[in-house]
Amino acid sequence: MRRDDRDDKPVPPLAFSDSVHRWRLESSEDDRGREARGFERVEMAAAAGNDVEFIRARSDKREYRRVVLPNALECLIISDAETDKAAACMEVGVGSFSNPEGLEGLAHFLEHMLFYASEKYPGEHDYTKYIMEHGGSFNAFTSSETTNFFFDVNVDDFEEALDRFAQFFIKPLMSQDAVLREIKAVDSEHKKNLLLDSWRMHQLLKHLASKDHPYHKFGTGSWETLETKPKGRGLDIRLELLKFYENYSANTMHLVVYGKESLDCIQSLVESLFSNVKNTDQRRFKCPSQPLAAEHLQLLVKAIPIKEGDYLRILWPVTPNIQFYKEGPCRYLGRLIGHEGEGSIFHIIKELGWAMDLTAGAGSDSNEYSFFSVSMRLTDSGHEHMDDIIGLVFKYLRLLKEDGIHEWIFDELVSIKETAFHYQDKVRPISYVKNVVSNMLLFPPEEWLVGASLPSKYAPRTINKILDELSPERVRILCQSKKFEGSTDCAEPWYNTLYSVENVTPQMIQQWIQKAPAEMLHLPKPNIFIPKDLSLKEVHGKVKFPTVLRKTPLSQLWYKPDMLFFTPKVYIRVDFHCPLSSHSPEAAVSTRLFVDLLADYLNAYAYDARIAGLFYSIYLTSTGFQVFIRGYNDKMRVLLHAIMKQIANFEVKSNRFSALKETSVKDYQNFNFRQPYSQALYYVSLILENKWPVAEKLQALSKLEADSLAEFVPHLLSKTYLECYVQGNIEPGEAESIVQEIEDTIFNTPNSVFKSMSPSQYLIKRVIMLENELKCYYQIEGLNMKNENSSIVQYIQVHQDDAISNIKLQLFCLIASQPAFNQLRTVEQLGYIASLSLRSDRGVRAIQVLIQSTVKDPSYLDARIDEFFKTFEIKIHELSDKDFKRNAKSLIDSKLEKFKNLWEEAGFYWGEIEAGTLKFDRVESEVALLRELKKEEFIEFFDRYIKVGAPQRKTVSVQVFSGNHLAEFKKAAAEADPPKTYRITDIFGFKRSRPLHRSLKGGPGRITMD
Repeated sequence: MRRDDRDDKPVPPLAFSDSVHRWRLESSEDDRGREARGFERVEMAAAAGNDVEFIRARSDKREYRRVVLPNALECLIISDAETDKAAACMEVGVGSFSNPEGLEGLAHFLEHMLFYASEKYPGEHDYTKYIMEHGGSFNAFTSSETTNFFFDVNVDDFEEALDRFAQFFIKPLMSQDAVLREIKAVDSEHKKNLLLDSWRMHQLLKHLASKDHPYHKFGTGSWETLETKPKGRGLDIRLELLKFYENYSANTMHLVVYGKESLDCIQSLVESLFSNVKNTDQRRFKCPSQPLAAEHLQLLVKAIPIKEGDYLRILWPVTPNIQFYKEGPCRYLGRLIGHEGEGSIFHIIKELGWAMDLTAGAGSDSNEYSFFSVSMRLTDSGHEHMDDIIGLVFKYLRLLKEDGIHEWIFDELVSIKETAFHYQDKVRPISYVKNVVSNMLLFPPEEWLVGASLPSKYAPRTINKILDELSPERVRILCQSKKFEGSTDCAEPWYNTLYSVENVTPQMIQQWIQKAPAEMLHLPKPNIFIPKDLSLKEVHGKVKFPTVLRKTPLSQLWYKPDMLFFTPKVYIRVDFHCPLSSHSPEAAVSTRLFVDLLADYLNAYAYDARIAGLFYSIYLTSTGFQVFIRGYNDKMRVLLHAIMKQIANFEVKSNRFSALKETSVKDYQNFNFRQPYSQALYYVSLILENKWPVAEKLQALSKLEADSLAEFVPHLLSKTYLECYVQGNIEPGEAESIVQEIEDTIFNTPNSVFKSMSPSQYLIKRVIMLENELKCYYQIEGLNMKNENSSIVQYIQVHQDDAISNIKLQLFCLIASQPAFNQLRTVEQLGYIASLSLRSDRGVRAIQVLIQSTVKDPSYLDARIDEFFKTFEIKIHELSDKDFKRNAKSLIDSKLEKFKNLWEEAGFYWGEIEAGTLKFDRVESEVALLRELKKEEFIEFFDRYIKVGAPQRKTVSVQVFSGNHLAEFKKAAAEADPPKTYRITDIFGFKRSRPLHRSLKGGPGRITMD
């Protein structure tokens, strides 16, 4: 897979995002003497903004304007008359590469500190409190060369939120008390990452680089780098922080502001709020070029990870992407090297049982250097054939050189990206401003909305230049595996990753090429899934909510045409309800492996669909499995038919069974290495629902054989019911035709193993009902004693889905979430991860308070959570009418936020169908109740269900103790239970003793299968 084709990951900062080019250019440098055709204009839409003609998608109705303030702060102003959220993002041209020597993490630390208080708004966390109380969100990140701050908020509250945001860059306070507390937060964040392999391997690669290059540095920061060592050198860290803040100069900043008002109004607001940002005429940090010298190349690095699993990464330093963003050589090469269809590297090593996935492409955290990498997850057999795999990669690179550069491949790439841009889905404003701001430094203003998203010049020489850089002389290879334990001789200093280094000469690689697999490598065939018909279907009449269009003993079809977005796309879900999928641990893991094998078999064929914008997934559910397709409707039926044929004709292939079983076993084993808070959340779910423990599933999977899986699958499918949902650019007749075709493929064939099921066999999942005024404890040791973090999840069960109770609980979480974060994380410094949030399990609503901590044990954390609720009780009772109405209005505004795209709308309706609630008018009904809600009713709800000692308070406290807190664990285990508490020692015995909430499936208004 090419890196930027992955649908499930956001585009990282400075990565090239998918967009459209302004010109289709033909390069005159073709080696084959092809005649240059010059410029060819493609259809586009442009927006005038001052003297800038912005290049944008045809569907983009927003208005844009470039503004440069007198202090040299460059701004992009966006007016969207349809938006109900406003947003802003500031990118400062200072990042971790600018950290002073011996003060590692100072840039990241400064990012944290700016959230505290300012001269104009001196109240601690005045900014974050305002944002969260007005339907917004906020965050920031520090990268190598920049630091980004961003937020969104309800449109009516934008001016005041933006004023608070502007103070970050005008007069922050950075008090001494806050400095000490936030150093602890940075240290806690670092400790959270200490046992994460992604952080460990990234730092290892940085460590094995030139020591005089900033890439070599450690960037996060810790107590040691920000407190202990500076103090030992006689430094005042606050003074160093203030000195470093002087680098924050208006001339190195870029601002994007997104609002509902006119461009003139937004410009006036920006000028009034940001003109006071100081311009000290700082020079933007200029990174040295490549961080790798000759001694850092031709290396094989063998590293020991924390988790089970073998991974191989092959890297080359290449000419920075930004230099050739219109030629797109790395996009071209990444598309071919990362391809997964027949003839590709991945297809061959997958069929040999050596690898489970592969990604390829260029990336960088700087504008001055880039790395092209090929990464894959290996099987045990793949680890043994690592030399052969590396040889095969170089063999494919040789094929690309010998076969030459192909214009049709480049044109196909451009066509896919151009279509994706013109039919791009609208995203949340906060995401949009983050993506656009990263383009402002790199590209001329007219290309800010486009960036480097699409090559516009066919340049074979440029592609060959990068291809030449992917040579044996310039390679370095990282392999991570626990099989290297006992054979390493080095340790990376920041994360203590054990590793060893060997030289890999071009001669060795030549030998690997010669003994690489002899299977036929070849370029991909033309992509049949590129959409041709992008016309919109005619919609007859207004359809506000999904309706049941078709119903048989085999299936039920819900349907809704696209009435909002008018895009040539479709959303399809086919839920296979199989009651025999989870009746035992053996059934659960067998069903999982069946689903994994289905996706595995389809991969080579369906890969082209994914890169052409037609995405699919097959995944496990608690009652069977689902097929999900979204994307252009043109070739949707071709893909859907292939998926259904694969399901209908399923067979167990022993070689793929072995590879996927091995990977699944490692995934279950890696549960032990999850973050402690993730383990705590798992135990909460295990207590609430009928689920099989990971240990039992691992045991069942270890014993599973291919023959037994082959016997299980017909049994699994012998009772099946399909619930289907189709929404988008599709007519009702076609939707019915699709489901009929699915039935014909699945059920109506002579040898089909699929059989219908009666309504009585429908599998119902229910949640236990906790006891009023009883606090249950579940205390357990962490599964990885090397992890210093302990964790707690305090779960307060409140009610089952009910409109009036829903809004009261949502309003409480809106009011309490920021104070809880501030008290537990900022003031008491209990841990970097701390939150209060709403939780729903099959419609059973609850409050969830989560903390992960190295400094305090879970029993202490539990007591501090209780103390927070006791203190907050006073604030709830003293809530003024004005504050109550303001918070209620904020919740109303958030509820009335429009769907941004087809996927958001369809996802909401499918959620109602899947849950069985069918409250398609949920937003309207809950808003109407919110408008009438009285403060006294809200306080009475709090007193009845939430406050400590409330008559209907129902609580479970799950506590995971780390190795640091074993003494406290033993002490807690020996203590007698206080009154009105219950210690859970047997989760399953406890569950059997509790009554169950009713299932919402089959409840009032539910359309059943009779």
